[in-house]
Amino acid sequence: MEKLKGSLIIGQSGGPTATINASVLGCVEAALRSDSVTKVYGAIHGIEGVLNDRLCDLTREDPAELARIRNTPSAVLGSCRYKLADFLTDDTDCRRILDVFKKYDVRYFFYNGGNDSMDTCSKISAFLDRNGYACRVMGIPKTIDNDLALTDHCPGYGSAAKYVATTCMEVSLDAKVYGRGSVTVLEIMGRNAGWLTAASALARGQGLGPDLIYLPEVPFDIADFVEDVGRAYERQRDVVVAVSEGIRDKNDAYISSYFSDTSRDRDAFGHVQMGGLAVSLANFAHTKIKTKARRGIEFSLLQRCAAHIASSTDIEESYMAGRAAFEAAEAGESDKMVAFARPGGPVYRCETTLVDLADVANAEKKLPREWINAAGNGLSQAFVDYALPLIQGETALEWAGGLPRFARPERLLTRDV
Repeated sequence: MEKLKGSLIIGQSGGPTATINASVLGCVEAALRSDSVTKVYGAIHGIEGVLNDRLCDLTREDPAELARIRNTPSAVLGSCRYKLADFLTDDTDCRRILDVFKKYDVRYFFYNGGNDSMDTCSKISAFLDRNGYACRVMGIPKTIDNDLALTDHCPGYGSAAKYVATTCMEVSLDAKVYGRGSVTVLEIMGRNAGWLTAASALARGQGLGPDLIYLPEVPFDIADFVEDVGRAYERQRDVVVAVSEGIRDKNDAYISSYFSDTSRDRDAFGHVQMGGLAVSLANFAHTKIKTKARRGIEFSLLQRCAAHIASSTDIEESYMAGRAAFEAAEAGESDKMVAFARPGGPVYRCETTLVDLADVANAEKKLPREWINAAGNGLSQAFVDYALPLIQGETALEWAGGLPRFARPERLLTRDV
């Protein structure tokens, strides 16, 4: 394979995670060491930054400050939820991207994101190929939802799962402090897949956590929910329930729509904006069971930005994904996404592999039904065995004045192009 030399652009897209920046760092540091790359640019706010010619020259960034993004949450380059037009129908977006690539002699493009980001990558790769422009396009996965196809797990999931399990333990202790009888409902992210909510089951290994867990993979029946909560309430008085924000009934209607019309609020990709389910379910259970107290707690953004409790396993694997993406592209690969594979054996190991972008774009990986109990309100040991290795290890945060010292890259903060 002929060596390709030129500039590199990396961008971030979709919801941030506690480790998404570690993936960027893995790619950028590998690129800065390579003689194949003349400049390393960060796209400010993802593909919108490319379209608007808003690029930050990362080769001018202080290496020590840049290195701190490994343990810094959110997306340091800025993110977006921009749906790239299909160039077979309207090539305006892709034509503009090609113009920017030519302007900066971009020969390597990396996009760090989830399902929709892989769709963007796939479209760009196909358009550049059709127009005879030599550029290697690679997807770097991330998502706390853990729902990307063809990968054992996703960078970002382990840290979010660790936060969810830990917070469920803490809330469980707090919810039972008065012993007067209560129902507490915890709403955890997961529109179509229940991987993150399932992580609440890890708390059970410490004798704490939710008594009941409901995921989108199993149709939710509100009458069964009341019966489940009622039985648990009679048995122990204080009940903690974890629900995925995207639980649906047998007719595929979101349970959140029982209490309010959420169908009108959608993002650029048509995804329904979730939220408010925990309070509604807690109040509903209260009217049926007459508990002394009810609480609805929405984890919201906290579960994706809790860098203070990130899994060191997740951080290292996220960095590895970014580095592997660059190394594969430099070796001649393109139109691929880095994926994780878990070889068999008694000791957990994670290896990188490559999968076709087109096979990942817009696909979703659901939690296996056999990992959910027969009643649909709890998880099996098989899930615990799968998830437990991903939350191992503590983050090595730098501290200043008793608080985390997060990265403050001068040019990224000022958006200095």
